[in-house]
Amino acid sequence: MSGKTIVVLGGGIGGVVVASQLRKQLRREHRVILVEREVNHLFQPSLLWLMTGARTAEAIQRPVARLARRGIELVHGEIEAIDPKLRSVRVAGREIQGDYLVVALGAEYAPETIPGLAEVGHNFYTLAGAQSLRDARANLRHGHLVVLVSGIPFKCPAAPYESAMLLEADLRSRGVRDHVTVDVYTPEPGPMLTAGPEVSAQLRQMVTSKNIQLHTEHAVVKVDPAARLLHFANGATAGFDLLAYIPPHRAPAVVRASGLTGESGWVPVDRNTLETKFPGVYAIGDVTGIPLAIGKPLPKAGVFAHAEAEVVAHNIACAIRGAGTPHGYDGHGECFVEIGDGRAGVGSGNFYAEPKPRVALKPPGRWLHLGKVLYEKYWLYRWF
Repeated sequence: MSGKTIVVLGGGIGGVVVASQLRKQLRREHRVILVEREVNHLFQPSLLWLMTGARTAEAIQRPVARLARRGIELVHGEIEAIDPKLRSVRVAGREIQGDYLVVALGAEYAPETIPGLAEVGHNFYTLAGAQSLRDARANLRHGHLVVLVSGIPFKCPAAPYESAMLLEADLRSRGVRDHVTVDVYTPEPGPMLTAGPEVSAQLRQMVTSKNIQLHTEHAVVKVDPAARLLHFANGATAGFDLLAYIPPHRAPAVVRASGLTGESGWVPVDRNTLETKFPGVYAIGDVTGIPLAIGKPLPKAGVFAHAEAEVVAHNIACAIRGAGTPHGYDGHGECFVEIGDGRAGVGSGNFYAEPKPRVALKPPGRWLHLGKVLYEKYWLYRWF
């Protein structure tokens, strides 16, 4: 049997897992190529800790080059074009063709689509933005702190509420909470509604019990940097002294130009196999759009990217070996919900369940927070 080539695009959670598992499951006559533009892999869930000074940038990053020790071929550079029909990609003028192609390029941030947003706010979904927020919040001693969701969908549905609670705890620890208001503005009708009304109500109560004001159905349309004022589609306005925001998300430009995206703007896939409409081409993680029975898409989160990556790697390996039973992704997932003060809850369940997802949220506790800390350490050790 001649050797096969699998090309994996993106070195985030999904890309790292699928490339590593393929390399583990296939003989060395088969090539596993990972294309990534960044030098370091950033463990993004820990940005919430970095923004409050609980982590350094160095502690939550690992060199992508370490993956080469496993026999993964690394190509460093910007992806210029993807041809899903040929299962090929162009990187810095170099054409790379595979027998299988896995697109794990995540979401592209587009703060520029909201006038004024990037000029005055801190995008804590990026390393630079989380660092600038960390420095700015240390100087906030009075005024208005706003956490803003600037568009939907966005990855990690709990993040805006976690960030607000972590920042609120930071204000208390510095003795300035009585002088700073904390507000969350979101276009969503409620927090984490895809997980169900019960989970949404629990999370809302966690937030509001800390005297954090939650403003739902507030879609921002522009930001006035000079006046430090948010303008919403419903006509409301809100002032701020410190603005932490989640940017609008969209599929990366190179993916949109490839013909892979569908009506939703994301890549449609078979929800069990993660294969696209192009044979031998798979998409996993945030770049996908997977509709659920309730009419909403599967949330974008690293836990789903990880589980999908395991399925895709297993199935490609089975196809190449001509042996083994294919697996299907079943919609299960879980995520921690940090509430500050060294406590966290965890939501888990089956998002593919019908007629609606079956998800439960365990009440916050110190052991669950410790579980998240240990998982961070496990992830960075296990994969790097």
